[in-house]
Amino acid sequence: MTSVAVRLKVDGLVHGVFFRATMASLASDKGVSGWVRNLADGSVEAMLEGEEDSVNTVVEWARRGPPRARVDAVRVEKASVRKLRGFRIVG
Repeated sequence: MTSVAVRLKVDGLVHGVFFRATMASLASDKGVSGWVRNLADGSVEAMLEGEEDSVNTVVEWARRGPPRARVDAVRVEKASVRKLRGFRIVG
Protein backbone atom coordinates (compact mmCIF):
# COMPACT_ATOMS: atom_id res chain seq x y z
CA MET A 1 0.00 0.00 0.00
CA THR A 2 1.13 3.50 -0.79
CA SER A 3 1.57 6.23 1.78
CA VAL A 4 0.43 9.74 0.95
CA ALA A 5 0.73 13.08 2.72
CA VAL A 6 -1.49 16.16 2.57
CA ARG A 7 -1.64 19.52 4.29
CA LEU A 8 -5.09 20.89 5.12
CA LYS A 9 -6.32 24.35 5.99
CA VAL A 10 -9.87 24.42 7.32
CA ASP A 11 -11.80 27.70 7.50
CA GLY A 12 -15.03 28.37 9.38
CA LEU A 13 -16.10 28.02 12.98
CA VAL A 14 -13.42 25.49 13.90
CA HIS A 15 -11.96 26.84 17.18
CA GLY A 16 -13.56 25.90 20.49
CA VAL A 17 -15.67 23.08 19.01
CA PHE A 18 -13.33 20.11 19.64
CA PHE A 19 -12.15 20.09 16.02
CA ARG A 20 -8.52 19.30 16.86
CA ALA A 21 -9.31 16.69 19.50
CA THR A 22 -11.82 14.91 17.30
CA MET A 23 -9.48 14.94 14.31
CA ALA A 24 -6.64 13.59 16.45
CA SER A 25 -8.85 10.75 17.72
CA LEU A 26 -10.09 9.83 14.23
CA ALA A 27 -6.61 10.03 12.70
CA SER A 28 -5.17 7.80 15.43
CA ASP A 29 -8.01 5.29 14.99
CA LYS A 30 -7.33 5.18 11.22
CA GLY A 31 -3.55 4.87 11.61
CA VAL A 32 -2.91 8.33 10.16
CA SER A 33 0.17 10.18 11.44
CA GLY A 34 0.73 13.92 11.61
CA TRP A 35 -0.45 16.93 13.56
CA VAL A 36 -3.20 19.55 13.84
CA ARG A 37 -3.10 23.11 15.19
CA ASN A 38 -5.18 26.25 15.52
CA LEU A 39 -4.01 29.27 13.54
CA ALA A 40 -4.32 32.89 14.67
CA ASP A 41 -6.71 33.69 11.79
CA GLY A 42 -9.35 31.32 13.24
CA SER A 43 -8.60 28.42 10.91
CA VAL A 44 -7.13 24.99 11.60
CA GLU A 45 -4.10 23.54 9.83
CA ALA A 46 -3.24 19.84 9.71
CA MET A 47 -0.64 17.53 8.21
CA LEU A 48 -1.89 14.02 7.50
CA GLU A 49 0.23 11.08 6.42
CA GLY A 50 -0.64 7.43 5.93
CA GLU A 51 -2.43 4.98 3.68
CA GLU A 52 -4.40 6.80 1.00
CA ASP A 53 -7.83 5.48 2.04
CA SER A 54 -7.24 6.38 5.68
CA VAL A 55 -6.00 9.88 4.86
CA ASN A 56 -9.00 10.40 2.58
CA THR A 57 -11.33 9.37 5.42
CA VAL A 58 -9.85 12.07 7.67
CA VAL A 59 -9.99 14.68 4.87
CA GLU A 60 -13.67 13.89 4.24
CA TRP A 61 -14.39 14.18 7.96
CA ALA A 62 -12.63 17.58 7.99
CA ARG A 63 -15.11 18.82 5.36
CA ARG A 64 -17.88 18.37 8.00
CA GLY A 65 -16.02 18.58 11.30
CA PRO A 66 -17.49 17.76 14.69
CA PRO A 67 -21.16 18.56 15.44
CA ARG A 68 -20.61 22.12 16.75
CA ALA A 69 -18.30 23.17 13.89
CA ARG A 70 -19.22 25.07 10.75
CA VAL A 71 -16.75 24.29 7.97
CA ASP A 72 -16.74 26.93 5.22
CA ALA A 73 -13.77 25.72 3.16
CA VAL A 74 -11.07 23.06 3.17
CA ARG A 75 -7.91 23.52 1.13
CA VAL A 76 -5.93 20.34 0.49
CA GLU A 77 -2.35 20.35 -0.83
CA LYS A 78 -0.24 17.31 -1.57
CA ALA A 79 2.88 17.13 0.59
CA SER A 80 6.02 15.01 0.76
CA VAL A 81 5.84 11.83 2.82
CA ARG A 82 8.18 12.24 5.79
CA LYS A 83 7.39 9.02 7.67
CA LEU A 84 5.80 10.80 10.62
CA ARG A 85 4.88 8.75 13.68
CA GLY A 86 1.73 9.19 15.71
CA PHE A 87 -0.75 12.05 15.62
CA ARG A 88 -0.60 15.04 17.94
CA ILE A 89 -2.19 18.39 18.65
CA VAL A 90 0.56 21.00 18.38
CA GLY A 91 -1.19 24.29 19.04
